[in-house]
Amino acid sequence: MNILLIGGSCNLMNRLIIKLKKEGHRVHLLTGQQYSVSVSEYEKVFERYEFSYDNANLNEVFESVAPDVTLFLGAYDTNFNWQNGERESVRFMSSLMNLLVAYAVVNKGKFIFLSSEEVYQGCYQKGIREEEPASPRGFRGVVQVQAEDMCAGFRDSWKRNVLVLRLDHLYSVPHTVEEMDGICAAMCRKAMETGVIRAAPDVVCSLLYESDAVEFIYLIISAKKTKDSLYHLSSSEPFTELGIAKMVAGNLKEPVNVVSVNKPYKSSRVLSNERFLKEFGASVCHPAADGVKRVVSHMRKNREVFVSGGEEELPLWKRIWQRFGWFLKMAVPFIENMICFIPVFMLNNRTTDSTYFSRLDFYLFYVLLFAIVYGQYQAMFSAVLAVSGYLFRQMYTRSGFEVMLDYTTYVWMAQLFIVGLVVGYMRDRTRSVRAESEEIQQYLNRQLRDIKDINSSNVRVKDVLERQVIDQKDSIGKLYSITSTLDQYMPEEVLFYAVDILSQIMRSPDVAVYVVYNSDYARMFSASSKAARKLGNSIRYPDMGALYEALKVHKVFINRKLDDKYPLMANAIYENDQMKMIIMLWGIPWERMTLGQANLLVVISYLIQNAVLRAGRYMAALERQRYMVDTRILEPDAFTSLVKAYQKAKKRNLTECTLLQIEALPEEYGEAGEVLMKNLRQSDYLGTMTDGRLYVLLANTVQREAEIIVSRFKAAGYESRIVEEIGV
Repeated sequence: MNILLIGGSCNLMNRLIIKLKKEGHRVHLLTGQQYSVSVSEYEKVFERYEFSYDNANLNEVFESVAPDVTLFLGAYDTNFNWQNGERESVRFMSSLMNLLVAYAVVNKGKFIFLSSEEVYQGCYQKGIREEEPASPRGFRGVVQVQAEDMCAGFRDSWKRNVLVLRLDHLYSVPHTVEEMDGICAAMCRKAMETGVIRAAPDVVCSLLYESDAVEFIYLIISAKKTKDSLYHLSSSEPFTELGIAKMVAGNLKEPVNVVSVNKPYKSSRVLSNERFLKEFGASVCHPAADGVKRVVSHMRKNREVFVSGGEEELPLWKRIWQRFGWFLKMAVPFIENMICFIPVFMLNNRTTDSTYFSRLDFYLFYVLLFAIVYGQYQAMFSAVLAVSGYLFRQMYTRSGFEVMLDYTTYVWMAQLFIVGLVVGYMRDRTRSVRAESEEIQQYLNRQLRDIKDINSSNVRVKDVLERQVIDQKDSIGKLYSITSTLDQYMPEEVLFYAVDILSQIMRSPDVAVYVVYNSDYARMFSASSKAARKLGNSIRYPDMGALYEALKVHKVFINRKLDDKYPLMANAIYENDQMKMIIMLWGIPWERMTLGQANLLVVISYLIQNAVLRAGRYMAALERQRYMVDTRILEPDAFTSLVKAYQKAKKRNLTECTLLQIEALPEEYGEAGEVLMKNLRQSDYLGTMTDGRLYVLLANTVQREAEIIVSRFKAAGYESRIVEEIGV
């Protein structure tokens, strides 16, 4: 399988790489940092991508890898430093969003997010099952819960295979002070520094050794299909903090005083791995006693690293290599040179008296070979060895004095040094030019990458402006021309057709308009689809959490968590700082849930508000003409116009309405109106029609719901019936 691992360098990442390579998988790595990570910090992988999580090329990375499994370290990603919780929480959520979007676009394999036990705080009497609601404290816990919710949103809304794994108190053998993130390592360091460990007997947790966690994660990676989307990975073996302290002290093999202290709060957090065991049947290979022993043993051997901040004690051969490795690396070419000189010397001696090979100069070939491979320094050394060998061979038949007086010796030596040094110099120069070229190429590649990022951003901006200027779909002039068509409708029809206009401009098939009747409740006036009616005909908007918090400060609500309980985008229309209407949009693609679309919704809302205000002023001006004297009963013309508007909107599936005919005499209409209005909502209407009868128009009410109103009227002393066909 192609597996893409995402996260910073740490023990967990390296163990995962080793495990996956051992099992024969092709491992790709996305480091999350662009330039600053050293290659040596990670185990070797098939392909390594140096990209940050906000890089515009993430889609191309996913398309290139086409991973069968994508694993994001999440809560254990060392790219995030949680000392500044506010800043890191924003960066963490945006990074996860970018990764999920890139994964969702490719739409291949499964995405695994690693969470931790920090999503729970408090005291739980039994093992915490996956169904238990999260109860986080602190930035990390809250952010992890939000990240899990985001994964669930992508899984439900985008229909992607996104899994969440919660690891319970993960710990491992640390090699540096920065890797001391477990309770065992912290206790061991405290014991070595002070000789005292303070622990609470009423704090209970479970420990999961890193090797076991890797095995559990691999079982889920290799599974073709999983029954659930959330699993707890834990040993499920409860230990008190005091019990862990005693295990640490027992393995430290030095006097340690374990002191029991009482904390102001009790804490018991043990994740239940029952669901995981039932499906995969794995078991823990490193119980807490074994894991704690490994941690303490390593930290005791390397006391200077964890107490004094020194370096880890290495084996003797590694220490020798660190101290003298530079010398050995430098000496290797010279040793190789001397070893190669021996066969060259022997060949030269054998061919000196040969008829066919006496003209061959093996020493020249030898010097040229090392000049080409290593450069001028080795050419100089090989030339010295060659001259020594030549002189030694000449002294077989002549004295050293005679050899020194022979001018041909100096000519041959000059030839040897000149050729060796020239070739060596050219080789060094070629290597230098090549290194400079590679450095320039890397620099230009980085510039090209930055230019591509800038160009991609410019292309997106250009496309938006092009759509606005050329297509004229989002221009102010086009918006005004569309919304101005509301002026041609009757005052009763304005809000019905405002839904159509919103759906057209926002390119959303699911739009709903709620009218606020008091400080707590809003009643649906019109909706464009069944999906837009999912909140019901009446809502108590102050209880809608994040949506209400955004609307009350005059901001557009954008559902970035893709929570099914809320619309994807919403805006409120105010008049004199009083909320009058709420516009909700449901069917919006994720890529259009942007600040630009939010601003567009605000502009449309203002334009619609103007049309509604004009209609409202018109209705107020005709107030006396619309109602019967001293009653709230509409005159026939006003009521008939209203019924026609609702009937027309109902045929277009913009609203639901029911008409009731009241059995009452004309002289009883005044008294009947007072009684009936007490049993109606503010959105319902009472009036007469051209036949002289009294009617009630129930807005956003189907016939089944209207039967309840019929029962209320009957209890109040008035018979009524539902008019099936509204004939006006």
